[in-house]
Amino acid sequence: MSVKETLDLVGLKCPLPALLAKRALLRAPQGSLIEVVCDDPLAGIDVPHMCRSENFEVVCESREGAVIRLTLRRP
Repeated sequence: MSVKETLDLVGLKCPLPALLAKRALLRAPQGSLIEVVCDDPLAGIDVPHMCRSENFEVVCESREGAVIRLTLRRP
């Protein structure tokens, strides 16, 4: 399955990355993958927490310097 959408949220501070990721997941069809790219260190905590509380799945998480890449799935 390939990524449906990439959200470039670099430069945004929490809680915006989590809120925008949630909005994208809610409007995506079931089974969709969405990649979130951000650089706020708290987003690496807040986005997975939002996924757990909203029953979304964190498929992959990686860090490249200050950049965090999260691949999220809407079940």
